[in-house]
Formats: sequence, C-alpha cells, structure tokens
Amino acid sequence: MKTIHYPKRRLLIKQLGLGVVASAVTPVTIAANDVRNSNERKKVLRIANITDVHIRPELNAPNRFKKCLEDIKKHEIDFFLNGGDTILAADYNDIKRNRVTDQWAIWQELRNGFSEYKMYSCLGNHDMWWAAPSKNDSMYGKDYVVKQLGIPKRYYSFDKVGWHFIVLDSNNENAGSLDYEQRIWLENDLDKLPAGTPILIMSHYPILGVSTIPYGGNHTDSKYITKIFYKHPDKKINCISGHMHLLDNAVYNNVNYFCNGSLSGFWWGEGDKESAGKGWYQETPPGYAIMDLFEDGTLQNNYYPHSY
Repeated sequence: MKTIHYPKRRLLIKQLGLGVVASAVTPVTIAANDVRNSNERKKVLRIANITDVHIRPELNAPNRFKKCLEDIKKHEIDFFLNGGDTILAADYNDIKRNRVTDQWAIWQELRNGFSEYKMYSCLGNHDMWWAAPSKNDSMYGKDYVVKQLGIPKRYYSFDKVGWHFIVLDSNNENAGSLDYEQRIWLENDLDKLPAGTPILIMSHYPILGVSTIPYGGNHTDSKYITKIFYKHPDKKINCISGHMHLLDNAVYNNVNYFCNGSLSGFWWGEGDKESAGKGWYQETPPGYAIMDLFEDGTLQNNYYPHSY
C-alpha cells in the first residue's frame, strides 16, 4: 500500500480562503493501492464520486452545484457514482410534503443538466420521507427515492470494462446496516464472480472508517460484512462511502475503504467554530472525488476541494 502525504493544510486553507477556483486547487490523493506509477498501468475507467449533495433551495445551492459540475466535466469522466443524501433532508418528523417535492424538483432540474452522463446512486439516510401520512402513500419511504434517483432498486450491481460494481442500501435497522434479504443477495453476488475480479462497492454509511471512530456513523454490522469479504481473498475489493462529510481511508484484510468528503461541505453553509475553513465540515473541505480504475484491479482516489 502506497501512502501519499496530504498537501500542507495551511496552504490549502489559504487557497480556499482566497476563493481559488476548484480546478486550480491541488487534489488530495488519499490512497493509491499500487506502488507503480499510474502511467505504468492501463486505465479503463474514470469515475466522478459525488456524495452528500444535500441539495436545497437556500444558500444558492443549485447554482453552486452547477459550478461544481462544470469542474467535474473537465476531468472527462465516464460516469457518476452518487453516494446518497442527494437532497438536504426528508427524514425529519416535521418535514411536509411540499418541502420534499421541492427538493426533489430541484434535483431533477439539475440532473437534466448533465443527463448525457450515466449516474449510479445509492440511498442516503436523509433521502426518505418517513413522515408521510401513511405507509401506502406513494411518497413514503424508499420506493419513492428509488424512482427519483432513477435506479433499478434499493440495492443492485452492474459491470463495466471488467470491473464489478455493487451498490448497497445502508438504511436499515440500527442505522447503517444490511437487512437479511440484502445480506443473502450480497453473498450470492460475490460468490458468482470469477477469481481476480476487481470490485468497487458503494454504500452511504462507511462499512469501515477512520472518521467514524471519533464521530460515529460506521456500519453497525461491519464485523459481518468484513468477514464476508475475507472469504474472497481471490478478488480485489474496494469500498467507497459518504455520510461523514469527512475524508479518510482505511485498509483491513487487503480491502480498501475510502470515505470521500461531501460536495455540500457544511450543508452549503459557512461552517461553525470547528470548521477549518469556510464551508468546511471539521477538517474536510467540500469537494468531489475523481477515481481512476485500472485494468489490473488497482485504483486511485483523488479528492478535489471546491470553493463554491
């Protein structure tokens, strides 16, 4: 495992404080799981990972999202992975129907602006409207969000250029867990893959994380999931997540766990006394990740802060 040092924190804060455009900010490479230079490997995919967009009508968030999108497009990506919490919040008890529909309407308008790109999304804990008048209400729960995101179901898998992608639904009992049905599906999905298959798994909650140690938010069934992964040493497993609005990387039993920061940072706000910079959540600036996937099953995760 190659460790790559962060840019000097004070320099990055200074850059963002001066309002430098995102394309001019040095990316933070939090991990590269191969000691060889990327030029020595054949890149097969470039993916934009956005997570915790928390789109809202306030704070000029839609237009700020559009600016981020223009920067992302410059990386010449193949498709998007959206890590959940696409809207600000629908899950609180006092949220009314029109607030939910307004948030999703903004997202649909924004999504139409980059419809030429395929986007694979997962459910975030703030995306579901549990306060609907009835469980029979068409907007209640997960099915409505699945439709809004345009995904086949709440968990699914697909293949691209030799890589296998698994998208999980973390939003089950005890917050951050897989339900029994999904556990069986995941085990079967991994079992059917040939030896040597490179795998990228996306969940909203981190399956394992570093930032979850001081702040919580880890998958509550991480012991179960990591033991499932351990049964597949012949496969190259990588996991990405969001939820924390924090940037970290962990390695356990040769599985890489990337938690990428939030596109919205401090929910598009300026931050609080614990924010290391304007719009930051704790020590992590708002941003997005560009992931390069290689033919040999290795990947590189570059996090690009933005100042919008």
